[in-house]
Amino acid sequence: MSSSLAGKSFNPEISQPKAPTPTQQRTWVKGVLIGIALFYLALVLFIPAFNVFVQAFKDGVGPFLGNLTERNFLHAAKLTLLIALIVVPINTVFGLCAAWVIARNQFRGRTFLISLLDVPFAVSPVVAGLMIVLLYGRNGWFGSWLESGNIKIIFAMPAMVLASAFITLPFVAREVIPVLEEAGSDQEEAGRTLGANDWQIFWRVTIPNIRWGLLYGVILTNARVMGEFGAVSVVSGNIAGQTQTLPLFVEEAYKQYATQSAFSAAVLLAFLAVVTLILKEILERKTKIKDIE
Repeated sequence: MSSSLAGKSFNPEISQPKAPTPTQQRTWVKGVLIGIALFYLALVLFIPAFNVFVQAFKDGVGPFLGNLTERNFLHAAKLTLLIALIVVPINTVFGLCAAWVIARNQFRGRTFLISLLDVPFAVSPVVAGLMIVLLYGRNGWFGSWLESGNIKIIFAMPAMVLASAFITLPFVAREVIPVLEEAGSDQEEAGRTLGANDWQIFWRVTIPNIRWGLLYGVILTNARVMGEFGAVSVVSGNIAGQTQTLPLFVEEAYKQYATQSAFSAAVLLAFLAVVTLILKEILERKTKIKDIE
């Protein structure tokens, strides 16, 4: 027996288990990370969002549609839309002007101006609303002057527009600046040498070059305006049927135990978010196609 064992050669590859290859290790780690990410998203996003739809439709489609025809809900929706119709064009024009100045000129204070554009990103919306109150409230810097002229800013439409405009100030400019810098000014200079004036260059050269970035910024601005809560809640007073936007309506309805009305309004806001994501994805794909071309 010992002679038969001695006649066999020892093969370490057969007697020892194979170690996992680097590719197998990377696959295992990748699977674990994907699982953790999906679990986290389900916990904080998918399950809460699914619950909103379940609560909104738990009594059927009829009650859901009935909640969307309530007087306070309709007023909140109209007010939200009206604020968006005012703020989005204003910040679009401002964003285009700011982006043009920053991208096409080198001047002292340029970095400081870019930093100022980012202030709404850094300041809490509640603090932004408080700043507006401290300026235009009854005891604010301009309060006595506004009161003497019988001009109402706080707890009225003007303050809500100001708060929404401040919060959404950087979106268009921040999306357009890198597009303008990447496009350069060669085409604009060529148009100028061919006799085109500045207005013609802007509409026929600049806008086509930046259209996807501009639309992206406009979509983000609109979504943020319609979903803004913190700053608007501070300056509006949250008066039902007067200064209550859709996000404020959701909070107030939930506090008053009208949970299905709150969830119905939340479904509408969620639908807006989904539409925004779809448009965002379409614009990103078009931008990538343009970069490839």
